[in-house]
Amino acid sequence: MKNLKTQGFVLIDVDVVALNNAGKNTQSNNDNAIATKSIRKNGRSYVYVSGQAWRYWWREALQKNAGWIMSPISREGKIAFTNADPFKYPDDDVFGYMRAAKDAELDENGDPLKDKKGNIKMTNVTVTRISPLKNSAIISAASVRPEENWSSMTRQEGDAVPYEKQEYCAVMKGMFSLDLSMVGTFSNYDRTGFKNLSIFLQEEAIKNGAEAIDDPYILDGKGNPKKLVRLEKEIREKRIFDTIQALKTISGGAMQTNNMGDVTPKFIILATANTGNHPFSHIVGSKGQRDDEVVFNFEGLVEVLKDYKDTFDGSVFIGRRSGFMDDIANQLESLKTMSGIPSVHILPINEAIDKYCAQMKSQIE
Repeated sequence: MKNLKTQGFVLIDVDVVALNNAGKNTQSNNDNAIATKSIRKNGRSYVYVSGQAWRYWWREALQKNAGWIMSPISREGKIAFTNADPFKYPDDDVFGYMRAAKDAELDENGDPLKDKKGNIKMTNVTVTRISPLKNSAIISAASVRPEENWSSMTRQEGDAVPYEKQEYCAVMKGMFSLDLSMVGTFSNYDRTGFKNLSIFLQEEAIKNGAEAIDDPYILDGKGNPKKLVRLEKEIREKRIFDTIQALKTISGGAMQTNNMGDVTPKFIILATANTGNHPFSHIVGSKGQRDDEVVFNFEGLVEVLKDYKDTFDGSVFIGRRSGFMDDIANQLESLKTMSGIPSVHILPINEAIDKYCAQMKSQIE
């Protein structure tokens, strides 16, 4: 089983937005004041969208545009969990889960234990699934100071009701990694993060077409490979394909009624790598007296392509929307003929996603 991962890097470009709010603005004298999420680094302030919010947008795009049926959510007290059935629900597979469940007690041979009446003995277990899709927060590439927008509700009788919100313009960067080998592939080891399935769910999956394969990395006490449960290739391919294609139509963000913003990528890099290392995190930075001017680090991109050439499987696909960072267009084109780096394709955004997905399908076992 190959250890292959999609490594993705995106830039979004937004104007007058408030994509992810942080609740009451404690720095304002107005009771109705909302702050946007921001964080400080090296004394500078950067706005950001939480990784959780980005995943929420991603799920929404998959549900509405790819037709995914999402796993039902249950709640018990202060705990909420999905159905934890990755065979039936693709979001449980791709986004992971954790929930308490009942499972069969097993003897030393791995067979279910039975009581005197012949009923299978049950025990409490926690099934967990580490998400094959991992993502960063989306953070402004340069320092940003949000503006305070004072508004008021005046359509009612009596005094106006004032409220405030923070808005900003920013180029924002994010990265993600999708483990191609683990989508549709499940373990059942008694170890946190690796006990993905109950015995009953595993047996039901195998009856319905899933297969047991050798785990190339983990051995049992006798030195034999442990077993993984894997869905049919066609199902795995579709889930992976849908997840990457969703970047074309992803939407979301707070205050969209008055501050609608386009959060689809305006620049994207997609590559398949045989390591979990994400190499593209520092190809965009900032300069200026207040670090408020975004700069593209072309030399850094070339350095990454050279340093990690042996870890890339296939070509690297770079997409850029016309009108965004047009000043780097010629530099990007020069990558096509540059020696000492992997094959690089420079394309419009959606075409880059499509061409990468075509390559990716040939890489899935």
